Amino acid sequence: MFGSDKKKLFNERQDSERSLISETVSIDGTVNSSGAIDIAGLIKGPVFSKEVVVKETGSISGEVEADKVEIHGHLAGKISAENVVIGSTGVVKGDIEFAKNLRTEDGADIEGYIKKTSTAGKKADSSTGDFLFSKSKEDKKSKKNGKPISVVNKESEALV
Repeated sequence: MFGSDKKKLFNERQDSERSLISETVSIDGTVNSSGAIDIAGLIKGPVFSKEVVVKETGSISGEVEADKVEIHGHLAGKISAENVVIGSTGVVKGDIEFAKNLRTEDGADIEGYIKKTSTAGKKADSSTGDFLFSKSKEDKKSKKNGKPISVVNKESEALV
């Protein structure tokens, strides 16, 4: 009985606790977490987490994918998240994709493209692609009877 209560308590704490990568820590590689990470040190590699907060002394060289991302330090890489905050001391050198909210404070430094998407922070299904209609190899062939052939999908064709 005590063992199952202890396991339940551990699982609850695991989801609610935050991890800290302190100023004295440097990580070279991928960082994965199901919870929140506060980064005051240096990470060289991608970061995948539920929530990522880069403190003023923190730095990431790599992409960041999370539900919530806050940058108060430096990031050289792409951000994909539901909600993004770039603080007044934050520096981002890379593209930002967000699904819900983007907030920048006075003094935030961003060098990259910003795009609102419906899939930021979640891996998109590569089979659907970004576009409703995409050109196939047949579209690139020469015109037939002066009219190009457009393929909407594999099941249906349309002559234009």
